[in-house]
Amino acid sequence: MNPIILQQPKRILFGTGCIRQSADEFTTAGWNRLFVITSPQVADAQPGLFAQWRGRGLAVEVFRGVDREPEIALFEQVLAAARAFRPDVVLGLGGGSPLDVAKLVAALLDGRQAVREVFGIGLLRGRGTPLICIPTTAGTGADVSPNAILLDEAERLKKGVVSPHLVPDMAICDPELTVSMPPAVTAATGIDALVHCMEAYANQHAHPTVDVYALEGIRRIGRSMEAAVRDGTDRAARADVMLGALYGGLCLGPVNTAAVHALSYPLGGEYRVPHGVANSLLMPHVFRFNLPAMPERYADIAVALGCPRGADALATAEAGLRRLVEMSKNCGIPQRLRDVKVPESDLPRLAQESMKVTRLLKNNPRALTAADAEKIYRAAF
Repeated sequence: MNPIILQQPKRILFGTGCIRQSADEFTTAGWNRLFVITSPQVADAQPGLFAQWRGRGLAVEVFRGVDREPEIALFEQVLAAARAFRPDVVLGLGGGSPLDVAKLVAALLDGRQAVREVFGIGLLRGRGTPLICIPTTAGTGADVSPNAILLDEAERLKKGVVSPHLVPDMAICDPELTVSMPPAVTAATGIDALVHCMEAYANQHAHPTVDVYALEGIRRIGRSMEAAVRDGTDRAARADVMLGALYGGLCLGPVNTAAVHALSYPLGGEYRVPHGVANSLLMPHVFRFNLPAMPERYADIAVALGCPRGADALATAEAGLRRLVEMSKNCGIPQRLRDVKVPESDLPRLAQESMKVTRLLKNNPRALTAADAEKIYRAAF
């Protein structure tokens, strides 16, 4: 059994209503000056939360401008605002974008490194500022992972920072915070979480200690995502999907994702296709490419999704692929690249761009060439 390193926050609060404990958690830890990074939508939905924190004597500065998947210029703007406030803790509140920005702000607040120096694996030298992540979507797993993603505008490509220093000190995961999410966001973020789990399970570096998270995440998201999309007030479905997303996030550090994510990055970088939508568009085609390499693993995924076992592993896995497409359609997610305005003439170039995401491609069950990537894009077109 190969060695593995599990990286998790020191403290994880999970469950409906746990956000009400947050002020006590902060004061017990000795944090007094909170720099909160969020989106306009979340800030407008949470005035009571900020009032609660201020009512406990905490100084709270809210940066509400992370309204898109963040590029380097937006990150630098947030970093400057944080330095002006001089917080003793940085708090990310929202989806993956505010959380990723918060992680990098906390890590780079002291000015010892610039963000372009830390893209890659293990290049971040430390983090001097405490970090809290509070997700309001159930998908990215950023609240518990050692990863953060920014868009490099110059190269029109998403780039990742991977470091144990990006694991938050505290994650507060309250399904109640996801109830107001619109159906399209619920669907896209849920698919993202599902792909985290599936790619961690069918992976060159899959590991038994992570398999348990991956399979349970697939089960919970697979059985509840459509219900959460249909009725956002379904608390049981919301809790299931959020727990599945938490499990998916715990897979990211020790194992990480593979070709679905690698091929999705250029779609987000060039066309601003939402990350979960990009994953949904590509996942059946990437998984079909990978099937010959790990039929038993993909059969396990199918069973976790609720499919009965077929005549053999390949038949079971194929049923799982059909179930994934059915889920995506039922959730109203676009089904073709042409539906999200990706030009067919750009597919060869996108294939070349995806080859740059080597930190994920190395995990894929089958080696993937640029020609293979182009065939996958064309199958998704």
